[in-house]
Amino acid sequence: MNFAFLTADPNTAAAGGMATSLISLLMIIAVFYFFILRPQQRRDKEASKMRSNLRVGDDVITIGGIVGTIVSMKEDTLVIETGSDRSKIRVTRWAIQQNTTPKDSK
Repeated sequence: MNFAFLTADPNTAAAGGMATSLISLLMIIAVFYFFILRPQQRRDKEASKMRSNLRVGDDVITIGGIVGTIVSMKEDTLVIETGSDRSKIRVTRWAIQQNTTPKDSK
């Protein structure tokens, strides 16, 4: 009878299990990065670009759902005019979620 499995070195078995665990952990981190972090960074970059390209007269929607037209701009604040009663609200630039002004196809 062959009892070679009884004389196997337990250190090599533990090292193999640890390497498998390490590889699994690295794969989970890679999946997390490529499917969650990178797309979020891309969306943040696009939103930042949109906010930096705002102009007076643009129709915008804030994060809170307020719809209005930009009437004046400062460094990091905007004044938007909402509704038919021409009420004005001052908001920070980062609070703009979407620019709904139609784009020219030039």
